[in-house]
Amino acid sequence: MGLTTGALLVTVLCAPAAWLAAAVWASSESRVSLAEPRGSIWNGSAQLVLRGGTGSQDAMALPGRIRWEIRPQGLGLDLKLNADCCTPQALLVTVKLDGIHQAAVMLKDGQSRWPASVLSGLGTPWNTVRPQGDLFVQSRGLAGSWASGRVQMEGQLQIDAREVSSRLSTLQPVGSFSLALTGGKAPTLDVSTLEGSLQLSGHGEWTGGRLRFLGEASASPERQDALANLLNILGRRDGARSIIKLG
Repeated sequence: MGLTTGALLVTVLCAPAAWLAAAVWASSESRVSLAEPRGSIWNGSAQLVLRGGTGSQDAMALPGRIRWEIRPQGLGLDLKLNADCCTPQALLVTVKLDGIHQAAVMLKDGQSRWPASVLSGLGTPWNTVRPQGDLFVQSRGLAGSWASGRVQMEGQLQIDAREVSSRLSTLQPVGSFSLALTGGKAPTLDVSTLEGSLQLSGHGEWTGGRLRFLGEASASPERQDALANLLNILGRRDGARSIIKLG
């Protein structure tokens, strides 16, 4: 019994990073992969690649490597995550488990900057839009909990997409935009334009685990021809507007 327990403990402590990569691949339904994993599941690195899912040929790698440290804490764990390209300070995540039916995830307040181009790896419609620009991400009190199949979210995640451009438009850039995800009994998603010729606006709520979003996109009068192809992709055309509806 002692030898068996010891062997199991050694196996867990020395588990290779490839095991974590396999778990991420399976749980993301083939949309996120950790390529060229090194180290262990507790302290390792890999190249993050976003993909369009099973059968898709779309893939886009984040520049450089991501590095993680995982430390067990009681029935949960603490995760420290660094990306060579994008995190001036490590992202700190705490996971707490309460039996098999309840869990909580908390992200410490922080900021990061990511290339919008990596979204092209996710397939439709990103592979058509081919966005370029920078995504500035800031979290405030962001936390999620899961209990008996119900998910709740608190806090806010703010994403500012700056100087965004697309291969569908001759206008470079088309604008800068803000996305705000706010928690509560019914989490909300708000989209607005910060500056530029492409005007985006919209509001959505998560109800019953599904996002219901209604928004619109339009172009300033002098830029309608330059943005026509992009507007056709963003939603259903209604005159000069594109109606964006999800859920």
